[in-house]
Amino acid sequence: MSDKIIPIIMAGGKGTRLWPLSRATAPKQFLELLGGKTLFQRTLERVSDNTLYEAPIILTNAEFRFLVAEQARLIDRTLAKILLEPVARNTAPALAVAALVVAREHGENAIMQVLASDHEITANETYFDCVAKAKQAAKAGRLVTFGITPTEPATGYGYIETGDALGGGAFAVQRFIEKPNLEKAEGLLAAGGYLWNSGMFMLPVGPFLQELRRLAPEVLDAASRSVETAKHDLDFERLDPEAFAKAPDISIDYAIFERTPIAAVVPSPIEWSDLGSWDSVWKLGARDEQGNVSEGRTTLLDTRNSLVLSKEIHVAVQGLSDVAVIASEDAIYVGRMEDSQNVGKLVKYLASMEKTAPLTESHRTSYRPWGGYTSVLNGDRFQVKRLFVTPGKRLSLQKHHHRSEHWIVVRGTAEVTIGERTIPLRENESVYIPQGEVHRLANPGKILLELIEVQTGSYLGEDDIIRIEDEFGRQ
Repeated sequence: MSDKIIPIIMAGGKGTRLWPLSRATAPKQFLELLGGKTLFQRTLERVSDNTLYEAPIILTNAEFRFLVAEQARLIDRTLAKILLEPVARNTAPALAVAALVVAREHGENAIMQVLASDHEITANETYFDCVAKAKQAAKAGRLVTFGITPTEPATGYGYIETGDALGGGAFAVQRFIEKPNLEKAEGLLAAGGYLWNSGMFMLPVGPFLQELRRLAPEVLDAASRSVETAKHDLDFERLDPEAFAKAPDISIDYAIFERTPIAAVVPSPIEWSDLGSWDSVWKLGARDEQGNVSEGRTTLLDTRNSLVLSKEIHVAVQGLSDVAVIASEDAIYVGRMEDSQNVGKLVKYLASMEKTAPLTESHRTSYRPWGGYTSVLNGDRFQVKRLFVTPGKRLSLQKHHHRSEHWIVVRGTAEVTIGERTIPLRENESVYIPQGEVHRLANPGKILLELIEVQTGSYLGEDDIIRIEDEFGRQ
């Protein structure tokens, strides 16, 4: 059996606390916030040392499965497995599934490290020293959590009180404390011996499954049945929906860590953030002489201690301090930095109204396993999109009942199937797809294929599609 750690990366969350960039279908782990890579990609890079780690197992949902695979491909990272949760059931059922899969493929003596895909961590010598200490404690049979050394009286995190030293840099867990108010947080910081609960774990598979059997048998039973009857779909493993849905909706903290006598914590003085609000992004960014963090198409004048991000439109900010200005393709957020923890309240308000609810769900640009599309213009009985198709990929063989389509190639070479014919299309060439005609688009080239698509018809919804043949397993 390998002595390497098996990374378990949780990548299924749908948070919208970084709206308007994060949406239900584009959560923060898949966004490029600061720098050229997403949080998910940077998490993959932290477990890329193949002398320390096996290839990672990813836990996500069906909606994000191709996004996970594509972002791993872009940075040339091999994934051991992508497990698809059919419904959200919190961290206890998810980690029970992961432990069962690891036990099946690596044995119960294996050790797995659980990582969130949406945290920002500086993976330096200090970080890997903490990983080594956690691994040692896990090999001794402890269920280990990483406790972040507090730098301020934060109210957005739970806390862990450390108990007796266990040797090797680990401590017994005395107790877990819910997210405190400011007064209580200040008291914990002043008292010492308290750490932030990071949500990262190092778990020996055998003892973890034992504690699940003892403390959360319903969780383990549902997880076991969902794994036993899982279906393989391309590179994905779909957990059985009926079995997994019967698992209690409970976190690993409540189900196991707050009740087990074998919990341990490794104090971790690392640079860490769960990036749960815009002020946390500002704190991590590279600030200029006025304390501003800016990226993209921005101009700042007489502005201080602010965060300004824009990738599409040019944003100019003048004479303001301590604000967050975030521009996406279709919405702009402006708020005081001190209020950025409450963006979730704004998102709920937007979601409650028919006109603004779509702004909380998806961006104008949507990603598909073959590439994606950007909505350019919508009108009565027509809409214009920019399609982009990855080299070597093709869309499903399909037809539409209510619309016709015009395709114009602006970059690359297309291979277009219409009925029984297959024709090549080069830059500046176009083709017409009649309503009801069976058709397919493919990119046989080595560069990204870009087209302008004009749709006309009585109904232009995305659900007007009949897939006849699809290599991605979609209906």
